[in-house]
Amino acid sequence: MSDISPRRLSLASLTTSAKARPSQPSNPETRDHPCYSAEAHHHFARLHLAVAPGCNIQCNYCNRKYDCANESRPGVVSERLTPEQGLRKAVAVANRVPELSVLGIAGPGDALHDWRRTFRTLELIRQELPHLTLCLATNGLSLPDHVDGLIELGVKHVTITINAIDPEVGAAIHPWVAFGGRRHSGRAGAEILIERQLAGLDALVAQGALVKVNSVLVPGINDQHLSAVNAEVRGRGAFLHNVMPLISDPAHGTHFGLTGQRGPTNAELAEVRDRLGEDARLMRHCRQCRADAVGRLGEDRGAEFALDSLPETPETFDPSPAEAYRAVVAEERAEQSAAAADADRQVAKVAALADGVPRTVAVCTRGGGRVNQHFGHAREFHIYRVDGDGVRFKGLTRADNYCLGGSGDGDAWPGILGALQGVDVVLCGRIGERPRAVLAENGIAADDSRAYHHIEAAITAWYVEQAEALSSQAVRPA
Repeated sequence: MSDISPRRLSLASLTTSAKARPSQPSNPETRDHPCYSAEAHHHFARLHLAVAPGCNIQCNYCNRKYDCANESRPGVVSERLTPEQGLRKAVAVANRVPELSVLGIAGPGDALHDWRRTFRTLELIRQELPHLTLCLATNGLSLPDHVDGLIELGVKHVTITINAIDPEVGAAIHPWVAFGGRRHSGRAGAEILIERQLAGLDALVAQGALVKVNSVLVPGINDQHLSAVNAEVRGRGAFLHNVMPLISDPAHGTHFGLTGQRGPTNAELAEVRDRLGEDARLMRHCRQCRADAVGRLGEDRGAEFALDSLPETPETFDPSPAEAYRAVVAEERAEQSAAAADADRQVAKVAALADGVPRTVAVCTRGGGRVNQHFGHAREFHIYRVDGDGVRFKGLTRADNYCLGGSGDGDAWPGILGALQGVDVVLCGRIGERPRAVLAENGIAADDSRAYHHIEAAITAWYVEQAEALSSQAVRPA
């Protein structure tokens, strides 16, 4: 355990709950939705069916022709499916992935430009897998024409990508839209798109749908504008706002990638999110999934369910594994609640300490809401902040695996340390002495003594332990 000076840590007024406060509003309809609930993403999985290849706008960050089995970003797919093939895949996944709770259509084009294929797929899924939550992602251009149809199909979770509410900003991201039988470029196209997006948002909210707004952060273009976007969509009743980083690589063949437009750093992304404020209703656990993603957020099991590996005829869905899994999750959640209550009691013991500074904690987790991953196997870190207001989830940072085939890769350290910039301690299931030493050399503690503890309880216990050590130092005779 690293030494922490009194100036860097204290727990003044730590009288509020130390449970991780949700960064999203609570709603029973999102309890098991891994994209709408940060807590649910530890337990549940999603399936995206790539049944909608056509699109009606051009985005400077998109190239749907590019595919790589190791590439994970929106718009990328390995197979395009018919509605019937989508059903066959969905039943196969539901039988083998009991944690599956959500089925979504997110492209690879726009789900509502190809609305007939989308609606047919949703009809089939609703008939055969009625326990799944149906959701859809769209650029919003065609949305006002299909709100009633979506509600009739039982789609109550819709994501709209809104990158700007100022047409000048929008035109720098979307060079053209196809609407009304013609192509509209520049500001004129952006005006049509924004008007339609906001109209669709209003219509969905009026019918009780839960709308998540995605915004791609493009440095130098809309980074200073996203506060206005957040205020606008929040004022219109959006349930969540997901500010996500531009993925820009020349190899992807996108306009931004080929022209040198960079994506934001982790620090820039955090700064924009923090600027929006604690009440901004932000999604902070997005993985920018492929349009054919399978599994929990942060994993992709798509290769297991390629069409040529599925039975020729649809299987019959067996609900018993899913029911058994949900019973296990219910028990796990009860344990988590009890652990959080115990954390409150522990915090109460040190609540009288002097004023302090927030501490930032990185957690290695494979899911389940626990500290349960080897540091060397972590491809991402869950970032939490702990202070007088308790434990709060702040988002994710990504880094290459330290262990490649079981051996440490020194070339990966700059990326790892960049991802951990500003972090005070890493909580992990296990860590080797060499990476522990490298972290210490860079001012980051490593703690693997709380393996398999619930995340919130582990963070609070670490914080309380440090505070009690400070208290002992303060009363020790000179």
